Order: sequence, then C-alpha cells, then structure tokens
Amino acid sequence: MKSLDRETPPSGENQALVTTNEPARRPTFSVRSLMRGDMGFIPVLLTLALITIYFQVTTSGVFLQARNLTNLTQQIVVISILSVGAVLVLLLGEIDLSLAAVAQACAAIMAVLSVYHNFGPWLAIVSALAVGALIGLVNGFFVAVLRVPSFIVTLAGSIGYAGLLLLVMGRQTTLIVRDPVIRSLAPTYWDSIWGWSVPLVLVALYALGLWYERKRRSQAELSVRPMAQVSAQMIIAVAIALILIGLFESYQGVPQSVMISLGIIVLFWMVLKKTLFGRHLYAVGGNAEAARRAGINVVRMKMTVFMMASVLAAIAGIMLTSRSTAVATQVSSTLLLNAIAAAVIGGVSLFGGLGSVWAVVLGALVIGSLDNGLDLLNQDQSVKSMVQGGVLLLAVTADALVRRSGVRVGK
Repeated sequence: MKSLDRETPPSGENQALVTTNEPARRPTFSVRSLMRGDMGFIPVLLTLALITIYFQVTTSGVFLQARNLTNLTQQIVVISILSVGAVLVLLLGEIDLSLAAVAQACAAIMAVLSVYHNFGPWLAIVSALAVGALIGLVNGFFVAVLRVPSFIVTLAGSIGYAGLLLLVMGRQTTLIVRDPVIRSLAPTYWDSIWGWSVPLVLVALYALGLWYERKRRSQAELSVRPMAQVSAQMIIAVAIALILIGLFESYQGVPQSVMISLGIIVLFWMVLKKTLFGRHLYAVGGNAEAARRAGINVVRMKMTVFMMASVLAAIAGIMLTSRSTAVATQVSSTLLLNAIAAAVIGGVSLFGGLGSVWAVVLGALVIGSLDNGLDLLNQDQSVKSMVQGGVLLLAVTADALVRRSGVRVGK
C-alpha cells in the first residue's frame, strides 16, 4: 500500500516508500536530481527558451519588450486559472471536458445579474461562483457516486452547460458588462509598492514551503532533496520574480490579473504539497483502491475536486469577461484544449497521481508565447495551428523521454 506522506514519484510511477530504522539517505546533488520534483520542468523550460530566442530574433527584439511581455502574461491568465482546475482533476486520474463551458456559463450568469437585475458586483460574482460549485458537485456526483466515466459525464456536461449559456443569454449574442468593479479586475495595474511587495511575498511563501517540506521530511527520517537543489529552486524563483517585476514596472506596473492567477497557483501548490488533503489527492490518483483501504474517503475526495475545478472555471470566466468587457454565447473552441495542454506540457500525468500545480505556468507560457509570437509575425491561423501542434508535441515528447530515462536508471 502506498504511503500517504510522500512526494510525487519522480519516475512517473507510483512507488511505495519503505521506511526503516536506518537514517534517511541524503541524495547527492546532480543534474539528474534537478529533473525530479518541482524542477522536473527543465525540458519544457528549454523549449520555452528556444521559442523565446526565435521570436526575439524574428521580431527584431519586439517579443521581449516590456509592453509585449505584459500583454503576453495577461493573455495567459485565463488559461492558467482554468488549467489549475484541470490539474486537480488530472491528478485524480480523471478528466473534465466541461471547464470551458462552465467558465462562460458562469460568466454569463454574473453578467446577466449585473446588467439586468441590478445585482452589486460582488454579489453577482459570488452568485457565479456558487453556480460553478453546484455544477462541480453535479459532475462529481455522477463520477464518484454513480461511477459514470468522467469523460462521458463532462462531455455531456460541456454540451449541457453550453445550452445553459444560451438560455441565460436569451436572444443576445453578446452582452456588454458596464460595472466598473467587474471591468477593473483584469486590466488594473499595481503601483510600485504593491507591485513589488505582493509578488515577493508570493515568492517568499514558495521558498518557505520548500524549506518547511525538507525540514518535515528530514525529521520523519524520509529521503530529502539535496540542499543545493532546494537553494537552486529558491534562487531561480527570486531571479524570475525580480526580472518580471522590473519589466512590468518599466511599462505600466504589475498587472492585477497576473497576481490573481499567481496567487491561485501558490495557494493550490501549498494545499497539494503541504496538507493532508493534498497527500490524499495524490494517493487517490495513484491508486484509488489502495487509498480507500487506507481509510481515505475516495467519493468525497472526487466530489470535492470536481467542485473546486468548476469554481476555478467560474473564476476564469469572470477574468475573461473583465478583460474583454463582454460575454458571448459561443464557447471558445480552444480554451479547454489549451488549459489541458498547459497542464500536460508542464508534466502532469494523464493517468493521475503525478504532477505539480506549477505545471500550468510553463505550459501556459509555451502556449501563450507561440500564439503571441506568431501574431507578431502576422501568420495565418493555419500556420499558427500547425506550429503550435508541432511544438506542443515536441515538448511533451521531450518531457516523456526524460522521465522514461529516469525510470530506467531507477530514479
């Protein structure tokens, strides 16, 4: 039976941790050790670096300008938030194909309540989130209690929630939201004080989480990561934060929408890595039957995760509405695929039990960079689709080969 107090297996397999009276083995620092845990994104990071270099050269330096990078990060906010929901479901070994439809249906409910029923902005937002939670509860009930395959449940849900969107919108194809609070959620920029302090606080929480996890595992005489690896993760996180903040501040400031999405990512990273709920989620995704025999309420876990995923979808829909200032009746054909692709590119297993919520950052950046760079080059949609598909396949293949290599050497 699997241990519930463990890290995500780096090899892609769910291996049991066998504890003995011997002291914890202190692994040595090596390049291969960086391929485990939260640093297992190196293949995708290299892919992102190549994409950045290519577009920086072909656009004559426009790609890395502060203005374009600000636009790029704002463009991937919705994908990032939606992808966090996709990660939670994928970690269970399930899938949710209704996330995009849920996002736009909940956004439409918020818009209608605000425009036609004079709801205050926060009451309209809370109502949309409540509908998202209810939808997730329904999805979870069919998957967890009735044991209908999640693919079928959420595929049917995607069609049904798209119909709910049409019902809510009525005869209108587009509804413009005029409430200033709702409209200001995405396009607002933070000044220097908030723009520097909040991102650094998030980085500090990430570093504190890494340190606390290592200390807790060391006290429990479990294997721990080399201190050099943990230090490298902290230094890289601080360096990236300082560079991005400097670029944002040189333009208009730090986008509020980016901070909201990063706050959500840090929150769920801490939940998954530092709480009993997170360990139970990984256990259920690794082997639901073993988790059940270990005393985990698998039904409740699945219903909770589907509910959380739909609430995150509602948040993504709200942010999309704030950025575009309107709600449309047509569900985006690429939003769901991009959200799931961002998770998988970042290393989240489609079979459950393996991955990190940080996967969405690199995955969304890869997808967003391709879209943004090809737009700067004025490429047709046909070219964009082919290039995006090819690069995404290469990124996933490279990541799979590295992980498979780790399995062969017993890492």
